Amino acid sequence: MSEENTKNNAEAAASETTTESIEKKSDLQLAQEDSAKWKNEYLYLRAEFENYKKNAIKERSDLLKFGAERIARDVLEVMDNFERALEIKITPETLQSFKTGVELTAKELKEALAKHGIQEVPSHAQPFNPLHHEAISSEATVNVPAGHVSRVFKKPYKLHDKIIRMGQVVVATEPKANPKGEN
Repeated sequence: MSEENTKNNAEAAASETTTESIEKKSDLQLAQEDSAKWKNEYLYLRAEFENYKKNAIKERSDLLKFGAERIARDVLEVMDNFERALEIKITPETLQSFKTGVELTAKELKEALAKHGIQEVPSHAQPFNPLHHEAISSEATVNVPAGHVSRVFKKPYKLHDKIIRMGQVVVATEPKANPKGEN
């Protein structure tokens, strides 16, 4: 019987080993399946991200290429008015209406630019600001205080809060006193 017990014990041990092996195998298979699932999700997300990057690059390129379309349409409307004004034959009788038409068209252009965030920075008689102005000269004058802008050759403009064109200005200085009264 001891031989039979030994045989039964050996079979039981073999059976347990097989059961453990199956359980371990299934744990291993589960881990492999889980790993394959995560790998597939990673690859899917990576492909999605690559597509996103390509689309973002294309959108940025299109924005740079066609971003000015809205302002271009508005400026072209103003351009049409200037062209119509240039077609008018100017006579002494039409001069005043021509001038008025050009003034209205210039106002329309300023409004179109303002609609898109482009505005003139007031400069005449304002303190000289090196962030807004480029001093091309200075002149002695009593019309505006020293250090202020006395004349503007090119107006400064800003796009929202950023200066996009510096103004070219003449800055006022104190007139020199002439002690002998000479000119």
